Formats: sequence, structure tokens, C-alpha cells
Amino acid sequence: MSGAETDRPAGSDARPAPRFALIARQFPPFTPRQWRVFAIALTAGFFDNYDDALLSLALKQIQRGLAVAEANLGTMLSVIKLGYMLSLIITPMADVFGRRRLLLYTIVGYTVFTGLSALAAHQREFVGAQFVARAFGGSESSISFVILAEEVDAAVRGWAIGMLDALVSTGYGLAAMAFALIKIMPYGWRGLYSLTLIPLILLIPLRRTLPESRRFTYESGAGREPMRPLGSLALLLRESPHRLIMLIVVTSLNAMGWSVASLFFPKFLQESHGWSPPQVSGLVVFGGVIGITGSIVAGRISDRFGRRLTGSLFMFAAPVFAIVMYTVPGSAVIPAWIVRLFTQFAGLVVLHAYATELFPTSHRSAALSAMTASGTLGASAGLALESVLYRMTGSYSNAIRLLSLFSLVAAVVMFIAFPETAGRELEEISPDHLPIIRPAALSD
Repeated sequence: MSGAETDRPAGSDARPAPRFALIARQFPPFTPRQWRVFAIALTAGFFDNYDDALLSLALKQIQRGLAVAEANLGTMLSVIKLGYMLSLIITPMADVFGRRRLLLYTIVGYTVFTGLSALAAHQREFVGAQFVARAFGGSESSISFVILAEEVDAAVRGWAIGMLDALVSTGYGLAAMAFALIKIMPYGWRGLYSLTLIPLILLIPLRRTLPESRRFTYESGAGREPMRPLGSLALLLRESPHRLIMLIVVTSLNAMGWSVASLFFPKFLQESHGWSPPQVSGLVVFGGVIGITGSIVAGRISDRFGRRLTGSLFMFAAPVFAIVMYTVPGSAVIPAWIVRLFTQFAGLVVLHAYATELFPTSHRSAALSAMTASGTLGASAGLALESVLYRMTGSYSNAIRLLSLFSLVAAVVMFIAFPETAGRELEEISPDHLPIIRPAALSD
């Protein structure tokens, strides 16, 4: 046995199965611990997606309830999105105090401030509550991906991240079903936001069942000096500047296009196509079931054929279909939206995989926070630019079509600049002082 590998349990000579064999199976051979981590990461991200979806689905009703002018709508959404920037401070704490502790704290923060959104009497109060909720929600999502990536095997890491991306997206489906009842829900859109208090009930079992990441535990016990609260950010900037720049450029450019197209689409269906809230919900629920499978498909394909080719192809296709869905007449918008959602999820899951793979354990959470922050800046810039282009073109559809071009550029940059990481252990991709760890080979 190579001295670079962590010891296996006595009597075990298990080795990772070939990638093609694992891909052919319906599910990967997770250990009970890995399934537990997967389930908890799923729970943590579900309601964050619910909140994001609700802002988009109920945008027209929120706009009316808070008396937001049409010309100021993009600016309001831009400010809310900027809340994710605070995750640049919160998420790196997981590199210092552990993934488990920070995940529990962020669940509490996200839940409380999203619930406060329901009580907002004015636009400023709503924006303030949503701003802080985004900070905790972004951190919660990033830490979930980190702890999952650190616990699963290299051969199925893409599948695991893709499946997590797909399943947490069902939070969007829950929001869509709730939105269909907005006219009979007590207090309308405010009542929908109050449902986000449910995660507080989940904290009691989570505290007992959520394990700490083995890689973080090993890192902490390997003689590493205690890190200051923002030390992992400094380490990220010092040790991985080239990879960080690549991740920031692709993430921000991609977000400038897809986030605006996604946020405005329910409003577009209601105003340009005359759809009712139940019709919008029906499309999101039933069409979304097909669309979110893009995460699973891309995860498996990228495990077999590589992250770079898979990610760049899907990331290029998504803005093309975004332009189509804001152009075609009548019912043709339905297949255009489904294909666009499929390719969007597929491209994003590969980007998530890259963000967890390109950086060492010592500053992996900081890298995910940088990805969240750059995506936030890109989305915020796109939303602010939408307001400018709306005034220039007189149509937010024209503005969104123009903004989609930024996502095309992101796909090209990924294909040219990103390395291949599929099938390699994290310590091989981003060398650190840790030995190579094969999670499934460890006793549970």
C-alpha cells in the first residue's frame, strides 16, 4: 500500500470501482455515513431554494404589495442579491470552526430572517430582511456542498453533487405549489414566507446526527496551527490565486445572464402571455421535474467524460434557450423553458463540482464563499444592468436577451481555462499536506 493513502480497516482490500461501472449503477455504493451526510446536506439546501423561488414566483404580488415602481424593480432585486456577499465572511468560518457547527448556525440565521420578510411593512424592511437571509442562505448552501464533496468518493463525486443540486431544487417545486394557492393563502405572499420557519424544527435531530467532515477532522489534527477567523480567505488568495480568478470570472459572467432570466420569467409569463399564478405553478412543478434532472445527468456524464467538456457545453446551451424562451410566441415557451432549465442546472452542477475540487481542505469553504460572492456580484450587476437596458429598449425581454450573452462568454472561458478533475481524489487535484483519503475505504 502506498504511504500516501490513509489506512483501511483491517482485513479490507477494497478499492474504488472503475468509473464506468459506478456510472452504470442506479446509485453509488455509499456507506451509511455518506448517506446520512447526503440527507442532511439536502435538508439544509431545500428551504434556501424555496426562498429564492418565492422571490421570483411572487415578484408581481410583492411588487404590488410594497408599491415598488417598475423601473426600480431590478435595483431592488440587485440589492437583495448583494446579501450573498456577506457569505464571504460567514462561510470561511467553516475552515476554522468546522463544517458541522457553521451549518447549524447558518440554518438558524437563514430561517429567522426569511421569516421576518413576511412581517415587512415597507420595501426597505423587506429588502433588509432578505439581504441578511441571503447571507446565511448562501453560506448554508456552500457548506453543504463542501461537506458532501469531502465525504464521497472521487468516482461518484459528480453524481453526488448533481443529485444534491437536483433534490434541493425541489424546494422550488414546493414554492411553486404554494404559489398556486397565493389567492387563498392567509396574508398572500406574506403567508408563503412564514412557511420558512419550518427548518427550526429540524435543528434538534440535525444536532445529533450531523457528523463533522473527516477531511476537516484530519486537517485539524494534523498539526495545523489554529487559523484566525478570516485566515482561510487569506490562504485562498495567497495559495490559489490563478484558480480563484478562473472561478470568479466564469461564475460572475454566467450569473449575469441566467439569474436575470430566471427571476423575471414568472412575471414575463403573467404579463406577456397572460398566464395565471396556478398556470405558472403548473409549469414550474411539472416542467421543473424534467428540468432539474439536468443536474443528475451532468453529474454522471461529467464523472465519465470529464467536467470541462460537459460543463462548457451545457453552460453554452443554457443562454441560447434563454433567448429562445423570451422570443417564441404562445405555448412554444414551455419546451424552451424546460430545455433551458435542464441545461442551466447541468452547467451549474459542474461549476459547483469545480469549486469544491480545485482547492485544498484548508481553504475549500473560503473558495465556495468566493464562488457565492462572485455569483452574487454577477447577478447583482446583471439586475442593475437590466434596469438600464429596460430604459434604453423599453422592454425587459430585450434586456434579458442581451444579458444572456454574458453566459455564452462564461462557457467559452470554462472550456479554455479550466483543468480536468473528474475521477481524481481531492488531494491529487489540489495538493496539501494531507495524504490521499478514500472515504468509502474508511470504517463508518
